[in-house]
Amino acid sequence: MLDHGGRLRAAARQYAPFCGAALGDWLDLSTGINPHAYPVPEIDADCWRRLPEDDDGLEAAAAAYYGSDRGLALAGSQAAIQSLPALFRPVVVACLTPIYEEHPQAWERAGHKLRRLSQAPLARALAAATPLVVLCNPNNPTAGTLPAAALLDAAAQLQRRGGWLIVDEAFGDATPDNCVTALAGGPAAPNLIVLRSLGKFFGLAGARVGFVFGAREKLDLLREAIGPWPLSGPARAVARQALADTAWQQRTRGELIAASARLAALLAPFGGVQACALFATVATPQSVALYEHLARRAILTRHFPAHGLLRFGLPGSEAEWQRLAAALANLAP
Repeated sequence: MLDHGGRLRAAARQYAPFCGAALGDWLDLSTGINPHAYPVPEIDADCWRRLPEDDDGLEAAAAAYYGSDRGLALAGSQAAIQSLPALFRPVVVACLTPIYEEHPQAWERAGHKLRRLSQAPLARALAAATPLVVLCNPNNPTAGTLPAAALLDAAAQLQRRGGWLIVDEAFGDATPDNCVTALAGGPAAPNLIVLRSLGKFFGLAGARVGFVFGAREKLDLLREAIGPWPLSGPARAVARQALADTAWQQRTRGELIAASARLAALLAPFGGVQACALFATVATPQSVALYEHLARRAILTRHFPAHGLLRFGLPGSEAEWQRLAAALANLAP
């Protein structure tokens, strides 16, 4: 089982001798989850008493939000990550790394041969002539972003040799014009599969709601693999309302983009910074020292020591912003 961000209790135990902070005193910046989550409305009590139903309006809301009805709802995009590799015969799969590590692990577990193309441009992955290319856009953990046009061109190149492009857009909601979800599985990109999540932009990670978009034959196979009722009734109810709330979405996009720019500026003295709307990542040879410095002040970040990267989520209040700024000011870059 891979480690992920959000392991706050373990960090609190580990660093208690240095900071003495109780669990509730920690500032958790280790995930890329919106700190101002969608306000969960009161849920109809029937959601708890009845089996979930596919015709409750969630699919229609998702089709309107994502611009496509070629989608399948499942228990977080993680469910798609783990199940998709089994839908393809074992082949060589190119992953642009560093990447969300659940992707390469799932493909290797399913018997595929993995090619990790470290810090490679997309053109190199296409030149490798592998049948499948997997990437995140924006990328997790680097925050690097590829233009939608480049992804569609890559899908076209792969299609000509019978290949597939799989794009994880879990962090793409704040910049919908650069997302390719609406074209996945359609005439313009029949070999494109896109994963989406309500855990990041909407801040509903605990609801475990995600979607996969692509060719209908692949979705049918995936639906059979995951079985009935992949989402609980309450999760479906909350997701349906969040996807339909365009006013909240528009306001939140502006707020997240502004917060991301503020975070990138705060981190700029410590190394090369890339940022997307939900997190910023610093590339520095001093990543270990920076991580330790903050942890000893009860501030948890996400460290990728193999790549010299430190990822910061967004503070959720002005007091948290000031706390992070003060901690960074105490460490000379």
